[in-house]
Amino acid sequence: MQINVLFFASYKDQTGKRRVQLELDNITNIGELKLHLVELYPGLKATINSALLSIDNEFAFDEDLIRDYAEVAVFPPVSGGILEIKPTYYAVIEDKIDLNDCLSKITTEETGAACIFSGMVRGYTKRENSHVTEYLVYEAYKSMAKIKLQQVIDEIRVRWPLVEGISIIQRIGHLVPGDPTVVIACSAGHRDTGVFEAARYGIDRLKEIVPIWKKEVGPDGALWVEGEYRPNINDKS
Repeated sequence: MQINVLFFASYKDQTGKRRVQLELDNITNIGELKLHLVELYPGLKATINSALLSIDNEFAFDEDLIRDYAEVAVFPPVSGGILEIKPTYYAVIEDKIDLNDCLSKITTEETGAACIFSGMVRGYTKRENSHVTEYLVYEAYKSMAKIKLQQVIDEIRVRWPLVEGISIIQRIGHLVPGDPTVVIACSAGHRDTGVFEAARYGIDRLKEIVPIWKKEVGPDGALWVEGEYRPNINDKS
């Protein structure tokens, strides 16, 4: 299938393209096309979920099928008002997590409260099957993980609109007891804006939909730890 894709405004800047012609194999709908565009133009990763798309001059949604020779446009919401830019940062990293740097990324002159949740490697687990952990190995499906981290942030913003800054950092690789594994930080003007609840939601949601796994290694051997949550149609971004 062959289509023409048009980019407008900020999306034209991010891709460096005004129009491209694409040959598509095994891509049938808008949702699949968005993922493909991120592969072609990595600069779209942080904004593709905010983009509006159309097919032949009609607004299109993820499940809409794409016809051969269709004209697909990618553009931001139509101008009309002042854009409020809220500090946002998310990443999957292999280096140590710097909590101060994480907080600084979401702190502005209007920030009066921040809540930080940090998970870390336990050296000894008491509940359930008591055991010693020598180290953990975290692995991620990085390209999908980043998209789902953005989804978690988007969901937090819908539920707690007074939360201003949001930062989510997941570390992967070899981690020893005491190492921070993940950080969810939320900031706002005041403490009664939902920052506590938003940070709790962030870590719970990350554990449900972000493709990250850990191997636990101890004196008795190694085991990949798997969760029980199975995503459903409502978990799609």
